[in-house]
Amino acid sequence: MSVQTNSRSRQSLQRLQGISHLLDNAIAIPGLGYRVGLDPLIGLLPGGGDLMTGLISIYIVFEAARLGVPAATLGRMGWNILVELVLGTLPMVGDLFDVVWKANARNVALLEHHIRHPRPSRNADKLFALILIILLLALVIGFATLSVLIVRWLLQL
Repeated sequence: MSVQTNSRSRQSLQRLQGISHLLDNAIAIPGLGYRVGLDPLIGLLPGGGDLMTGLISIYIVFEAARLGVPAATLGRMGWNILVELVLGTLPMVGDLFDVVWKANARNVALLEHHIRHPRPSRNADKLFALILIILLLALVIGFATLSVLIVRWLLQL
């Protein structure tokens, strides 16, 4: 890895660490020694909250792919987002799950590991990244739409 690439990787990692911290660990809960972020709070907004936080999570995967993270690691990152997306849409239980799961922090930790122990990416990894990002976008948009439709249906009752 060249000095310029290494510097760019560190800058990207610092930016993603900041985003992850804000979404998953920005607020200390007094007396518990536990931290939460804005992700579960934003997620309380039906549809729009999940869409916004989902897109930010996908951005982290996009940056990881750009930095050459191999397909296996990108797959784990996608899995973290999928679990948070599916279980996070459950009313109330999903918001509590978001507090504990912290997909963004998990994904940034995977990226940190890759930067410390780089493995060259292959063209297949780049194709996998593209397919993964497209699928995650479709799922995030789909779940956000479903959430809005459910809220509209409940309001009509």
